[in-house]
Amino acid sequence: MSAAASPPAYARVLLDLPVGEAFDYRLGPDQVPPAVPGAWVVVPWGSGQRVGLVASVGSSTELDEERVREVTEVLADAPVLPADWFAFLGFVAGYYHRTLGEVALPALPKRLRTPPAARARGSVFARLRRRPLGHEADRQDTARAGAADAQAPAPAGAAHLQTPRRPEAPPTLNPHQQAALAGLREASGFRVSLLHGVTGSGKTEVYLHWLAEVLAGRPDAQALLLVPEIGLTPQLTGLLRARFAGVPLAVLHSELPDAERAAHWLAAVEGRARLVVGTRLAVLTPLPGLAAIVVDEEHDASFKQQEGVRYSARDMAVALAARRDIPVVLGSATPSLESWRAAQTGRYRLLSLPDRVHAGAWPRLRRIDPRRQAMVHGLAPDTRQAISDALARGEQALVFMNRRGFAPVLHCEACGWLSACEHCAAFRVLHRDGGGAGAPARYRLQCHHCGGQSRVPRACPGCGNVDLGPLGRGTQRLEDGLRELYPQARIARLDRDVARHRGAAGEVIAAAHRGEVDILVGTQMLAKGHDFQRLSCVVVVDADSGLFSADFRAPERLFALLMQVAGRAGRAGLASEVLIQTRFGQHPLFDALARHDFAAFADAQLAERHQAGLPPFMHQALMRVEARQLDTALAFLGQARELAADPPAGLTLFDPVPMPMARLAGRERAQLLLEAPARAPLHAFLREWLPAVASLKGAVRWQIEIDPLEI
Repeated sequence: MSAAASPPAYARVLLDLPVGEAFDYRLGPDQVPPAVPGAWVVVPWGSGQRVGLVASVGSSTELDEERVREVTEVLADAPVLPADWFAFLGFVAGYYHRTLGEVALPALPKRLRTPPAARARGSVFARLRRRPLGHEADRQDTARAGAADAQAPAPAGAAHLQTPRRPEAPPTLNPHQQAALAGLREASGFRVSLLHGVTGSGKTEVYLHWLAEVLAGRPDAQALLLVPEIGLTPQLTGLLRARFAGVPLAVLHSELPDAERAAHWLAAVEGRARLVVGTRLAVLTPLPGLAAIVVDEEHDASFKQQEGVRYSARDMAVALAARRDIPVVLGSATPSLESWRAAQTGRYRLLSLPDRVHAGAWPRLRRIDPRRQAMVHGLAPDTRQAISDALARGEQALVFMNRRGFAPVLHCEACGWLSACEHCAAFRVLHRDGGGAGAPARYRLQCHHCGGQSRVPRACPGCGNVDLGPLGRGTQRLEDGLRELYPQARIARLDRDVARHRGAAGEVIAAAHRGEVDILVGTQMLAKGHDFQRLSCVVVVDADSGLFSADFRAPERLFALLMQVAGRAGRAGLASEVLIQTRFGQHPLFDALARHDFAAFADAQLAERHQAGLPPFMHQALMRVEARQLDTALAFLGQARELAADPPAGLTLFDPVPMPMARLAGRERAQLLLEAPARAPLHAFLREWLPAVASLKGAVRWQIEIDPLEI
């Protein structure tokens, strides 16, 4: 049959939209062969163009044929995405009650989601395949490791996946590590192993030995290593490039330049990259040869997406492993209580590393009560002396405060005015910019929630008083105090303000490893994944904020954070100590921390949660609503609740309430919590209830979150 006489063909196309699963478009005669399921297309939407993915192709449409628009272009050189990837994303979309397009399209690199008309001429995919791979920070790490070919030109027609000329021999595993590795080797097909190893126990070495064996098992095997923080990837990729010589490596995280990220993603999707390391979005990358998954620091809240589709990369990694029938390892010194409970009940296999790799005593924990003491720059006398002693021994100290900026708030003593954010139910934090090399410092106020900024007022807006001052301290002010107390010490700060400059975080860490830093000061960016060999003193300036929070997960987060930051000390066998400044030193949390006894802490928390009917013994969903007025948001939730006047047995819908931060970026926010003792009835109810909620009228924006971490 000639092309002119061919019957019309239609493609169902996925788009990143919250409505409709797919949209019908007509295919031209020359587009039918390349427009197969999984192909990339450019289609008209409104007055513009969008990139979409073909879900299916058929010979008919249920729509009025006159209204069906034509596909603009089929991107024939793009990789056809596999059916099993769409099936997995279909599970993700169903679990989180979103459309498949909302999951699939954001999983693609931004550069590849841009219609070709907005890009330079020629095939972007062909250019990416020729592009040398390697983030600038990775190149610097590799160069420091002595790889002379880190920036060598790409061979014609293929991406150059940079690896060092000399392999690094792996260290010998101790008996506990060998036992854990033997446990991982036993996995045949799908199995979840929880690797619980105390800080400094060598979990990473167990991962690397296991992944090396997996990749050696067959030539097309791929492994995925998920990490929680972007700041950890340069150090980790440097280690991976040195250890896995000759194994092509792809790095995936959101702070890579768009073209760099797209090139790494394409190499992973086409199977050219065999080892893939990335943050949470990497779990949604289609990997044809995926044979093993590792989720490092599995407890970390960074694995939960906090906008768009609010998926948990850890939970989806387990789901992906089950669908691909491959093993997955969850590793942590302080596992989430959900994972710990799963190990207790036998759903996960528990593997333990109870001792540190290097011989030596655990850091000694000292609780310092700051009350009735001569505090200087927020530090008690014993704290200041401990830092001085460490410096005198030629060792390093780490001073931890999980609050960035100069001071939490600017205030007026005359009238009590505080630097509140006009758009959020929060304060604008005082920040300092510049001030180095003799240049004058500049101050500004910034909200850490909406990002709004303003100049520091010359006088109090309330009473005109010109004597405004900082209240409290953040890492910038703490750094100033340390420089005054220890003028001869080399001090470096690491927080999000420093890390926003490309390569800055990696340079701070590298300088500390080179012995060019005496005192590290910073936030939780310093708390995990770093192996400082000369660090013997850790100071936690303010540990009390999480003890009495209304959030039932606050103690779990605080214990994990303190255990992680304390674990930076004494990793090379040095005698070390951890000083925690707290007004509540007798709290049971600190007793468990002093014994390095996660199991006792976790079991006590699980007992409390079981009695209170909280996760992991209960499953939750949270509906959030935003409106210009709080009454509007609450009224909408009230109507939504009335739609479920007769919920199934065991399901509870709580009353609508304002969110803990009721105003954000000028919008008022409220929430409605749903709970059920099992997942199945909760999801069955949501599948019927949410379409009815979508039919409600109101000037609001709403979304549903499954397994919320913050309530």
